[in-house]
Amino acid sequence: MRFPTQGNLRSITAMLIAVGFFAFMDTVLKLLSARYPPLQVVALRGWVALPLTLLWISWRGTWSTLLRVRWGLHLLRGVLAILMLALFTFGVKHLPLANAYTIFFIAPLLMTLLAGPVLGERSASAHRWALATGMVGVLVALRPGGDGLVSWAGLAVLGSAVCYAASAVFGRLCSRTDSSESLMLWLMLFLALVGSALAAPQWTPVLGSDAWLLLALALSGFGGQVAITDAFRHGQASAVAPFEYTALAWGIAVDWLIWSALPDRYTLLGGGIVVMSGLYVLRHERAGAASRKRSN
Repeated sequence: MRFPTQGNLRSITAMLIAVGFFAFMDTVLKLLSARYPPLQVVALRGWVALPLTLLWISWRGTWSTLLRVRWGLHLLRGVLAILMLALFTFGVKHLPLANAYTIFFIAPLLMTLLAGPVLGERSASAHRWALATGMVGVLVALRPGGDGLVSWAGLAVLGSAVCYAASAVFGRLCSRTDSSESLMLWLMLFLALVGSALAAPQWTPVLGSDAWLLLALALSGFGGQVAITDAFRHGQASAVAPFEYTALAWGIAVDWLIWSALPDRYTLLGGGIVVMSGLYVLRHERAGAASRKRSN
């Protein structure tokens, strides 16, 4: 899977594709959460992704890059990924996707805050304003006393967002020296093996009727992981992060199509604000790219 643009614009394109894949994956996670414990869902996510990951590595012929990695960073990403998926699975079991996404939208702000000390990136003022505006939209959607903000499910999604932000930033740091294939393979192995060990005490037999859900989980998770790895490899985290906000549109659509649930006017208003903040960054990046092209 290759993306046509360069730099931040290439990463923004990849992020939009990744968000679509992950919205589909989150729908599957919500369906599976009604049947299996959260840690088992984490393990299943790892196991179903492994065959596709191995085929992808074989197709690219990059087996030689898999052991030249920084093991400490891979271990850290694995721990964060297990926490992220387990907490998110628990959260979406009890919350509509749109509500979960609005809480999860703190992740881009956290990425921007971490990108400075961890990656040494200097974000443009336009990025900071877009993120600040987006967070105002999140507050509008959640508002004091809004559903899910102080529930255990809401707090689980909030914890998942923290883990995701840290994992994404450390993943970009890792990608400076390690291949995309190693980032995916060791993460999926960690989810499968460690997730299975943690889930073993409460393991529930997997139903044959859920095979189609597991296939959908494999395909959507693989596509999203390839896209998001590309997004954070080639662009500034602070430029890419606002486009996580487009997940809210996916969440609203899925809630309506599958569960016949629609968000209230505050969620819609807040969602509109955060989406507009992402579009503002895209316009800023296009203008900057055009200016640099004219100066060359």
